[in-house]
Amino acid sequence: MPRAAKIVLAVVAVLLLLGAAAGAIFWKRPLATLAWLGRRRLSAAGFEKHFQTSAVGPQCVFSGGGGGAVVLVHGAGDQAGGWAKIAPRLAKSFAVVAVDLAGHGESAPAEGPLPFATLLAGFDGAMKELPQGKVTLVGNSLGAWVATVWAKEHPERVQHLVLVNGGPLLGDRPDLTLQPKNRAEADKTLQALRDPSAPMVPDFVVDDIIHEAATGPIARLAADAKSMSAYLLDGRLGGFDVPVDLLWGASDKLVSVDYAKRLAAQLPAARLTTIDHCGHAPQVECSKRFAEALMKVLKDPLPEPTVSAPPVVAPAPAPAPKP
Repeated sequence: MPRAAKIVLAVVAVLLLLGAAAGAIFWKRPLATLAWLGRRRLSAAGFEKHFQTSAVGPQCVFSGGGGGAVVLVHGAGDQAGGWAKIAPRLAKSFAVVAVDLAGHGESAPAEGPLPFATLLAGFDGAMKELPQGKVTLVGNSLGAWVATVWAKEHPERVQHLVLVNGGPLLGDRPDLTLQPKNRAEADKTLQALRDPSAPMVPDFVVDDIIHEAATGPIARLAADAKSMSAYLLDGRLGGFDVPVDLLWGASDKLVSVDYAKRLAAQLPAARLTTIDHCGHAPQVECSKRFAEALMKVLKDPLPEPTVSAPPVVAPAPAPAPKP
């Protein structure tokens, strides 16, 4: 056999082995693999990863683009790579920063309980390292809660707040758990989080969700869940000075549109936009339509204060039920 052919066969064999190894890793740890792919996608789009100092240790941040600053804040158990389908598009118009919340992704602390105060301290450290001036915060789920509390404490730094299926009010679905102990509990929560038209989640992914819920950041948050109640803002938003857009996946049954309306009613300046056929994490489930809706609210005039009028619900364009 010619030497060149032997080299080609050797390369093919190595690639097949690497592919098999990657497949085995994905099969065993699909969530970690998807997180890695999201972070790689950010890097491939030109985002730079760096670490900021904070009172709770180094915080990992991805930054790219140029213009007005938009900070993306993920939900519980997620990390900056969860914005990988959205951030590159935003970076064409804005300076985009995607953070790993404390105890998530590559941000410290790496172990132990995660009190809400630790999330705030980590986020505060990351924000202090950014150029001074007002920014737009876009938070999903737990990230929306963190962003709201931080904006309330630092209104001079926040021009605009965009809350995506999350906020600082007490939820209304105590029957659902983010720490499922078996497939039945996990399936019930997943059905509440996603649109009925979304593809079924394979059993091996459900099993990894159960494993991560028991050992990962969600378990660490639950270890100090009692401290979170001090940061709920029910009835304490009357003097909130930051204009707020509520951008909501309408199929979410964990944090429903009714929750969004209840939140909007407590905010002095709020506007609600719903995205049909999309659930709790629209930046993942229906990324294209979510990106269009987000770009619109970022470029529209900011919501203005209302005296007693009910919040305006403006459905976002939804040409098809699937992303």
